[in-house]
Amino acid sequence: MLTITPLLFANLAGQGCRAAEPSTQRQAAKPAVRRVVRPTPKPTPKKGRKTMIVYIGTYSGKEQQGIRVFRLDAATGTLAPLGGASGVGNPSFVALHPNGRFLFAVGEVGNFDAKGGGAVAAFATNPETGVLKMLNEQSSGGGAPCHLSLDPAGKNVFVANYGGGSIACLPVGRDGWLHPATAFIQHTGSSVNKERQGEPHAHSINADAAGRFVVSADLGLDKLLVYRLDADKGKLTPNDPPAANVAAGAGPRHFAFHPNGRFAVAVNELNSTITALRYDASRGTLAEIQTLSTLPAGFEGTNYPAEVLFHPSGKFVYASNRGHDSLAIFGVDAANGHLRLVGHQATHGKTPRGFGLSPSGDFLIAANQETNTLIVFRVDPATGRLTQTGAAVAVPHPVCVVIAPPREAAR
Repeated sequence: MLTITPLLFANLAGQGCRAAEPSTQRQAAKPAVRRVVRPTPKPTPKKGRKTMIVYIGTYSGKEQQGIRVFRLDAATGTLAPLGGASGVGNPSFVALHPNGRFLFAVGEVGNFDAKGGGAVAAFATNPETGVLKMLNEQSSGGGAPCHLSLDPAGKNVFVANYGGGSIACLPVGRDGWLHPATAFIQHTGSSVNKERQGEPHAHSINADAAGRFVVSADLGLDKLLVYRLDADKGKLTPNDPPAANVAAGAGPRHFAFHPNGRFAVAVNELNSTITALRYDASRGTLAEIQTLSTLPAGFEGTNYPAEVLFHPSGKFVYASNRGHDSLAIFGVDAANGHLRLVGHQATHGKTPRGFGLSPSGDFLIAANQETNTLIVFRVDPATGRLTQTGAAVAVPHPVCVVIAPPREAAR
């Protein structure tokens, strides 16, 4: 908000403000009032509009600028390119440290080390300019890592290896550098879809708000596996019970905790559904509430949901549909965690792989992987519906969107 110096002070600049003169009748009884000279208030500097740094993970070669950086204008909803970083093969998924000073990315490859593992890379960030400086890389322990996240304190990075069907925990130093994995767990088993579920495929991994438990959605097993976390030691231990099941053949892909910590959702890639769950934060257990389709009635084409995220207010949850090429919008009952379909928003491109919500919940940015575009939407806080703010922004093979908290930018 601009602070405008009153015209009165502008006219009196360099002069004092004169105190009111007493009446002549009162002058006889009281000594004259002294003139009080106060310094002229300095004009308040004009402030810039709020902006946010946006990080985009893509599929790209190691020598290419695989992580793209933009500035999002909170007033207009427009994106301005700021550059990016190279050095990582297929940095398809990125995650920001809670302190905003470090960014982490998977290297979705299978040749980072002699064992056929992928990579996890660490970058130092400049919250003002968006400039990234690569710090180091470590092995993810398994092939084709596709998702990563951090615990609430930022002590550890968790990575899900899709190709390897495994998960790992890598400690983060105070300087942002990654240490070798202190925990590695190989998932085992299969499910009913012989083409996609003949073996485990860990597809995401998320810590709860208290940093006590970690949940990994495994598409190949139809399970949400739960682990106890010792954040100080970087250790993961199977919980009791060790998992919650979704419907056979559903293929859970991504998972998200509700902001109130009592509910969660999983989006299921193979049958285009979203499962709402009740979460017991004291025991680390999940129980299904309901499962709904992510598609409108009557749709008969091929579709594979990808990302799922709660609105920061907790009033809505969004899921991306690759095939229908839309974002499914659901309302959330804060009392019982039930979902209700609000509608669908076309992403104006093909294969919306990932999307990101601004911390304030004002904006959503969708990444259309096949048409190489980012689309910015403004979010209606009352209904959760979306309105496009401007033209598409070109980015080669975008996959993941992370929006950092807003900052005041100088004009």
